[in-house]
Amino acid sequence: MSMSDPIADMLTRIRNGSSAKLTEVSMPSSRIKIALAEVLKEQGYVQGYRVTEDGTPRKTVTVELKYKGKRTVPVIEGLERVSTPSCRIYVGADEIPRVLGGLGVVILSTCQGLMTGRSARQQNLGGEVLCYVW
Repeated sequence: MSMSDPIADMLTRIRNGSSAKLTEVSMPSSRIKIALAEVLKEQGYVQGYRVTEDGTPRKTVTVELKYKGKRTVPVIEGLERVSTPSCRIYVGADEIPRVLGGLGVVILSTCQGLMTGRSARQQNLGGEVLCYVW
C-alpha cells in the first residue's frame, strides 16, 4: 500500500509514541526520514535512531524518544506538518519563520539537504518548510 505523505506519517508516529510514553517507534525507512531523524537528534529532540534490515527488502527506521525526568514528560511538546504534497510551502532565506519566538525549530528541505531554519538562515538558503518542532 502506498502512502501519500510519509513525512506526516513519521511525525504522527513520533507524536503518538511520545504521548503513549513509548521508548521507541519504528517506521518504514527512506532517505528523507533518516535525514529528518538526524536533524531531530542534532537538535536534542530524540535520543537517537537506527536503520535495520529485518530480512525483508524494506529497511526500518527506529527512533528512540527522549523524555525529561524518568519517562514522565516528553521532550517533544509538539510537531506540526507545514508543507503537504497537495500544498507545498516554499520560503526564501529572509522569510524563514520562527517557532515560538525561537524556542522551537523549523525544519527545511533545501538544495543542500534537510536543515534547521537557523542554519539555513546562516547559509542564506531558502527551501520547503517541512515541519515545526517544539
